[in-house]
Amino acid sequence: MAASSSSCARAHHLLSVLALLAAAFSVTATSSSANGGRSVVVAVGKKSAVLSLRELEWAAAARKIRGRYVQPMQAQILGEHKKAESARTAATVLELKQHFPTTIRSQPAGTERYLTRLLAADEARAASLQLPRAASTQSGSGQAVAEVPLTSGIRFQTLNYVTTIALGGQSAGAVANFTVIVDTGSDLTWVQCKPCRYCYSQQDPLFDPTGSATYAAVPCNASACAASLKEATGAPGTCARSGSGSERCYYALAYGDGSFSRGVLATDTVGLGGASLEGFVFGCGLSNRGLFGGTAGLMGLGRTELSLVSQTSSRFGGVFSYCLPATTSGDSTGSLSLGRGDSSAYRNTTPVAYTRMIADPAQPPFYFMNITGAAIGGAAVTASGLGARNVLIDSGTVISRLAPSVYHAIRAEFTLQFGAGTRYPAAPGFSILDTCYNLTGLDEVKVPLLTLQLEGGADVTVDPAGMLFMVRKDGSQVCLAMASLPYEDQMPIIGNYQQKNKRVVYDTVGSRLGFADEDCSYI
Repeated sequence: MAASSSSCARAHHLLSVLALLAAAFSVTATSSSANGGRSVVVAVGKKSAVLSLRELEWAAAARKIRGRYVQPMQAQILGEHKKAESARTAATVLELKQHFPTTIRSQPAGTERYLTRLLAADEARAASLQLPRAASTQSGSGQAVAEVPLTSGIRFQTLNYVTTIALGGQSAGAVANFTVIVDTGSDLTWVQCKPCRYCYSQQDPLFDPTGSATYAAVPCNASACAASLKEATGAPGTCARSGSGSERCYYALAYGDGSFSRGVLATDTVGLGGASLEGFVFGCGLSNRGLFGGTAGLMGLGRTELSLVSQTSSRFGGVFSYCLPATTSGDSTGSLSLGRGDSSAYRNTTPVAYTRMIADPAQPPFYFMNITGAAIGGAAVTASGLGARNVLIDSGTVISRLAPSVYHAIRAEFTLQFGAGTRYPAAPGFSILDTCYNLTGLDEVKVPLLTLQLEGGADVTVDPAGMLFMVRKDGSQVCLAMASLPYEDQMPIIGNYQQKNKRVVYDTVGSRLGFADEDCSYI
């Protein structure tokens, strides 16, 4: 959920990130009917890959998780912090998991209504990221490293990725764990707090400021209450006296879908795995409403002064990275790393390739890059929109939105290659997804992969898990997992669905973005 300088941010209840397994090497098409599975196959070499239709059947996974879903924050590793091997670098691990909702019905009608709502929310988020069209503009460092588990948030009724932070200090009883959405398009980190006047339902207990000896409200004359808060949220803080008579700074975040968070701007000790950070500025939300699922709040990884990245830059060097798991298994865990790290910090199977990180003064929280070319299944596509505009990379948008000229070129080449010689029957479009197929009864299918060519020569090939989206679990409606923007001059977005199984590195000091292949499904 992003909060831009113009106060336009996005809806956080996102479309279902459905599991697609990729083969690591060349696979010959074989039937999996013996074990009841269906697979979507692809040939190797970064041109195509093998996907399992059975793994796309999110309802089956939901039932499996449902059977063991008891007190998830106590039973899952989500609420625990894993200390890293190296005490010298103070490395720790945070999980990013993807959990299935426990309330989705298995009937097709209920499934489609739910997915329709999620895709509509994702569309509202993507639309709210756009500037008004008239105003549209073209470890060897010695730094510490913290690595924390990152997982899908499906169990928390959000289709974004989540992690766990600790808040409070000076005694063990004062520290509590909270599951928060990880968002590169937002700056202010916030959680719901007692006494909450108007709060949505969350799975964790509310944060109680009175239980933390290190909690303090930010005074009205602090810079964080004025310029910093305005840059992060679009509006400066307001002052009011508390019951004790002291003045406190209040923040107000308004999101593009009507969601909001309002409360006291405060400081406290935050724990990220084994790392403890004192005096961290965050929002103690007293009035919150919107599509945040059952999480406790949001972690802002944007670019302004109040983001977690900026507040910890002296310790972690302004560098962070993540690896988003492709599978929706409750046991599958990715990672969020703070700090530059070294070759042992990541598990990437290809070298990290970098491209220039572009800043836009009109949208200060966001991370942009330039995509100069694209190919489908190894065949280059041409489009006027390639290289024409800055492209936003965002962990909080699910489905990528492309300029119409780019999307149409990619779609045309994809439809030419997908099912070549087989002619898979077309299926109706679904919500924002307009290219769908009926794959009923098929065991394997060859799926061409999208490669994006970035400024500076880096190439990023979308994992097989990011190419197709299954609407119906019987395979009768499987769609190309990308969408077109309404207008050519709008801002393209690379969403998290197309970032799965990649190590994505954000180096804010070096002004560069890095990409490498990595199996992000750690168990």
